[in-house]
Amino acid sequence: MFENRDTLTESPEHRLALDCLNAGISATHPKSVVNKAITMDGGMLIIDGIEYDIDEYDRILVLGGGNAAGQVAAALEKRLNGRIDDGIVVTDDPVPLSTIECIKGNHPIPNETAVDGTRQVLQLASTASENDLIIAIITGGGSALLPAPAGSLGLTDLQTTTEKLLRAGATITEINTVRKHLSDIKGGKLAGVSSPAKTISLVFSDVVGNNLGAIASGPISPDETTYDDAREVIDRYNIETSAAVRDHLLRGDEGDVQETPSESSIFEDINTHVLADNFTALEAASDVALEEGYEPLILSSHIRGEAIEVAKVHVSIAEEIFATGTPVSPPAVLISGGETTVTVTGDGEGGPNQEFVLSAAIELDAPSIVVGCVDTDGIDGNTDAAGAFSDTCTIDDRAAAQQALTDHDVYSTLDAAGSLLKTGPTGTNVNDLRVIVIGNQ
Repeated sequence: MFENRDTLTESPEHRLALDCLNAGISATHPKSVVNKAITMDGGMLIIDGIEYDIDEYDRILVLGGGNAAGQVAAALEKRLNGRIDDGIVVTDDPVPLSTIECIKGNHPIPNETAVDGTRQVLQLASTASENDLIIAIITGGGSALLPAPAGSLGLTDLQTTTEKLLRAGATITEINTVRKHLSDIKGGKLAGVSSPAKTISLVFSDVVGNNLGAIASGPISPDETTYDDAREVIDRYNIETSAAVRDHLLRGDEGDVQETPSESSIFEDINTHVLADNFTALEAASDVALEEGYEPLILSSHIRGEAIEVAKVHVSIAEEIFATGTPVSPPAVLISGGETTVTVTGDGEGGPNQEFVLSAAIELDAPSIVVGCVDTDGIDGNTDAAGAFSDTCTIDDRAAAQQALTDHDVYSTLDAAGSLLKTGPTGTNVNDLRVIVIGNQ
């Protein structure tokens, strides 16, 4: 999984940290998830124990997008063995497919090929009748990979707005509240286009709490947010948007543009299955720790907040375990998930997982503690690294490291320390995964 693993395994604690991270990512890969959750028995498609008679339908169409969409589509083609009639998915990790078209987009900032691919998804969805079955693949990263600028908006409007919200430290839910109201596919609008077809939704969640309306900005889920909510997010973070974005949100708030659907009959024929989420990764990491004789402690899959500060809390718990054996005795592994944020100033390189690790490295005093942190999609912030890991020896100059955090320019510092973790696209996305391995005194 990790490109530079051989140079990173300095101790049993280092090896275990990498093994836990690897296990978490692998457990949420669509190939293993789909093979476990989905089976075929004659004409019956069985998902999490629920049976669907696919012989009842004229066509089976596969539609969707996200970091894992290509890999899910590949696993579905294999599982359904020739029963899929047509399909289109948009992803940043394309794979060869036989029936489903796989279009490469960009993440986390959308690009023109993703716009074209999303229009094709909408077009195919619009051809579906009540006699067709749609299998919708909704995965983390779908908000960027399924862009469809609404009204007179252009791609640049979406790109600029998204980038400014990311840099301002807005949460994924806040960002998606805005994106849903600038889009022709998000916020339940794909459900409106595909109605009255029967839809089975296969979800890989990268959202804390698995809010279906936030995952990929909820293209087939009811939307409880409004244009007024979107405008409030823009105001809260003092985002300077284009005139087109301001005008579109204002017109929506005044009722001149139709609101995203909340309660509607279009959602009645949609069955949703969350096949993998952040806790799936945490449990897999926990299993590895236990197998190696370490006591695992899963803190939470709902961790959020500024990465720098969240790291300090994690380190304090790890040091308590090392010093007093509370709340578990070493050797132990702390495991957490969720999604931290970074409020960016300047033009530095890095991401929340890298900032978490560097902040932890500055704080660490106890030996035999190794911190590893990755974004499970393999892309942390604006870099080619999935994350990083550290110990008490990672940082020689703490003042310089602190300045790198202040400048939000941590990539080069971690790179110089040989601490970056690189995977390339992992084929999945279920949020961040953090492990802290605490050895014996």
